[in-house]
Amino acid sequence: MKKILVLCTGNSCRSQIAEGYLRHFANNKAEIYSAGIETHGVNPKAIAIMKEDGIDISKHTSNNINEYLNIDFDFVITVCDNAKESCPYFPTKAMKFHQNFPDPAKTTGTEEEIMQQFREVREMIKVYCQKFVAENI
Repeated sequence: MKKILVLCTGNSCRSQIAEGYLRHFANNKAEIYSAGIETHGVNPKAIAIMKEDGIDISKHTSNNINEYLNIDFDFVITVCDNAKESCPYFPTKAMKFHQNFPDPAKTTGTEEEIMQQFREVREMIKVYCQKFVAENI
C-alpha cells in the first residue's frame, strides 16, 4: 500500500484539507499522513468547510514532521512554498510533488469573505487531490 505525506508549514489548514481529500479519493488504497514544520492545531474553519463537502476532519491532529521520520513514504506532497523551502532534511526515497496553495488562514475581511477564501482554497486542493490519486494510486 502506498504511503503519502502531505507537508505544510503549520499542519492546520491546507495539509489537513489535502489529507481529508486524499483519504476520500484513495478510498483505503493508500495510507495518508499530514504534518507541518510546526504544529498549529487543526483550524476550525478548515473543519467547517470540509464538513460542508461531506468530509469529516474533526478527528485529525496537527503533527510535526519529526513524528514520521521512520516511515518510508512513497510520495511527499508539499502544499506551500514555505514548507518546500524550509523543510528540514527528510530522509526518504519518496517521489516529491509540490503545489503552492494560498493560505486561507491569512485572509482578512468579513467572516463571510474569510470563509469564501477557505472554500476557494478547498476547491483547488480537492481538484489537485483527485487528479493526484487518479494518476498515482
